Amino acid sequence: MIGIIGNIMNYDVIIIGSGPAGLTAAIYATRANLKTLLIAGGKWGGQLMLTTVVDNYPGFPEGIQGPDLMMAMRKQAERFGTEFVDEDFEHGDFGTKPFKINVGGKTYQSKSVIIATGADTKWLDVSGEKEKIGRGVSSCAPCDAFFFKNKKVIVVGGGDSAMEEALVLANFATEITLVHRSESLRASQIMQDKVKNNPKIKIVLNTEVASILGESNVTGVELKNNKTNETSKMDIDGVFVAIGHIPNSMKFKGIEADEKGYIKVDNHYRTNIDGVFVSGDVHDSHYKQAVTAAGFGCAAALEVDHYLRGLD
Repeated sequence: MIGIIGNIMNYDVIIIGSGPAGLTAAIYATRANLKTLLIAGGKWGGQLMLTTVVDNYPGFPEGIQGPDLMMAMRKQAERFGTEFVDEDFEHGDFGTKPFKINVGGKTYQSKSVIIATGADTKWLDVSGEKEKIGRGVSSCAPCDAFFFKNKKVIVVGGGDSAMEEALVLANFATEITLVHRSESLRASQIMQDKVKNNPKIKIVLNTEVASILGESNVTGVELKNNKTNETSKMDIDGVFVAIGHIPNSMKFKGIEADEKGYIKVDNHYRTNIDGVFVSGDVHDSHYKQAVTAAGFGCAAALEVDHYLRGLD
């Protein structure tokens, strides 16, 4: 199913993105005997490459390191014949068929495309944050709340996502402080009421995290009051950042997205362009879990196989 026209390699499907969605899509596509190219990126593997122990991915009763899980998925995709390009996607021409994908100064063509570029966490960008991701700093309470059993944590944010993080953590932590920079919360009233009625959760408004303290793991935070400019320190064991995500969809010209940048799909993971499919957090604004991303990748690959058989 592959050919070469000039110097351009032709594929059945090109997958853009190498997180759980992209790698699972590659496994299913190659097992369907589709000639598959995966554009992995210069930093492949997605957000799980920044995660320490993944405790909620099925099949690993003792948990698994995030990078180890991604490496296992990649090796599985390679075993079935997926070709990899470890460079960043530059741009694509989705206006003509076959689709043209440009990476590292080269052009690749395919009958179909799966976009699986994920979404990046909006971090606080304060001192002590970056180096403590996975060491007390997290963006996913369903993933990491268990590690904070009987500990004190803060949740940063004022929307529904922040409320959900705080409520999940309340099942494990002894004390949760919800820190929001504005005068009032942005979350829906029903979510605010749930948080305010939980005795474990305290809300602190008009306050930002100025820095995250600790040598290797989180031991506390420095807080700044936006009204008085006064600073204070709080001893805590974890920081959960819930100020939003940025879907990696900006480079895909002509592909429709919603007001937040999440790519629009129908019930079969098809975009507005025939032959272009989507899987994972680049369209999923709700779940944002490795296992759901993998499931979306499976579904997208099955849909691609069905689409290509229809072309044949």
